Amino acid sequence: MFLRQIFDPYLAQYAYLIGCQRTGEAIVIDPERDLEPYLTLAAANNLRITAVAETHIHADFVSGAQELAADSQIQLYVSGEGAPEWTSRWAEGRPNTTILRDGSTFRVGNIVLQAIHTPGHTPEHLSYVITDEGGGADAPLALVTGDFLFVGDVGRPDLLESAAGQVGVMEPSARILQEALARALTRWDDFVQVLPAHGAGSACGKALGAVPTSTLGYERRFNRPFRQAIGNPEGFVQEILRGQPEPPLYFATMKRVNRDGVRVTGGRPASLHLDFATATHLVADNAVAVLDTRDSREDFSAEHLPRALHVPLHGPFFSAGAGSYVEESQPILLVSPSAEDAELAATQLYRIGLDGCRGWITLEEWKAGGGAVTRSARVPFPAFDSAMAQREGLILDVRTGAEFAEGHLEGALSIPYTRLRPRLAEVPRGKTIFVHCGSGKRAALAASFLVAHGFDAVHVDGVCEACERIAQAQGVAH
Repeated sequence: MFLRQIFDPYLAQYAYLIGCQRTGEAIVIDPERDLEPYLTLAAANNLRITAVAETHIHADFVSGAQELAADSQIQLYVSGEGAPEWTSRWAEGRPNTTILRDGSTFRVGNIVLQAIHTPGHTPEHLSYVITDEGGGADAPLALVTGDFLFVGDVGRPDLLESAAGQVGVMEPSARILQEALARALTRWDDFVQVLPAHGAGSACGKALGAVPTSTLGYERRFNRPFRQAIGNPEGFVQEILRGQPEPPLYFATMKRVNRDGVRVTGGRPASLHLDFATATHLVADNAVAVLDTRDSREDFSAEHLPRALHVPLHGPFFSAGAGSYVEESQPILLVSPSAEDAELAATQLYRIGLDGCRGWITLEEWKAGGGAVTRSARVPFPAFDSAMAQREGLILDVRTGAEFAEGHLEGALSIPYTRLRPRLAEVPRGKTIFVHCGSGKRAALAASFLVAHGFDAVHVDGVCEACERIAQAQGVAH
């Protein structure tokens, strides 16, 4: 048996390639849309991908199942559990599709996979029990748990309401999750590996661990929400719904396209290196989003293209920022320091369904062609006078609502940075907007978005020590 975990650090997402080395067949579970990592890994190990399975309808990336299932030789496995409105509609009626129910089994070579209905994060959610019969095993090796059970945490049950807009399902989903956690995993031995779909930094849980795998026995003993679900059902429901961060806006789009279908592309198009004239034409079009992917907040503040949004590539905010500030079909111009960074940025945009990337240019090339640059106002947090800010303008706190509730600067308006676009009308024009978070990182994104939309915004940069303590206590990525 062959088993590898494939990690995307930018989405904190794990997919799994599981193969039978005797027959050369393999399955991918929960692939992202960009298939190259899975195809390359399979080929390097003399495996051919013959099947693809999903644990659930994902909210944080475009699933690669549809790309793989476009090949009629690849069998697709999706859930038939849960409510009809949350089944994979795009897969209905396909000849190479198997709809799984609780207890359904199928084989990939000499490996047996059994689907277990594990609802709560989503109604249709499945986990997969993996048994290596080819190796002589008569007990499972692993559980692929998707967004049901993580290392140190469990899946959040609020996304159908907070991301997909289904009003009133948050608490019932939490109760379903509690029941499933207490019931569905009791039959398996402590040595069974737990293979989750996400790690630390994902918005699909509240406090995910940074360890990539675990065992069922370890999680039973040390996973606090899991233990609470078994021993204190009411306490679990209250705790799991408390302090969940607001999901990025693009999560609603992902739920829709992963349910209804998305355009099969055959792979991400290459990112074009643009000349100055083409970039100038794009910048002049207000419908085009200009994304500056440089990592340094200081460099961005010193000079950037007009209307540019600061969305640092190498950090935890690129997908959440781009997915919250750029609309689904919006054209995009990337400002990147290198071809390598531009390719990575375009790949990450593709993975969250933003297919409008027109190409990239460096800041140096833009300036060499005579393009205008601008500065943005920035003040270090230690020098920030909040009383003055209240008198002369408005303090905007872009941390999560839970962080804000635990403590905030007097008079501040709370709008989490992932929710700023639909709540832009709440920000008063004609005032200076002082934008802060806990460390300056989220505030940099939000301030650039406000400036791009014509606001007088000042980025309050640096560590707010009290805010930082709140973020660390809540396990918030910042």
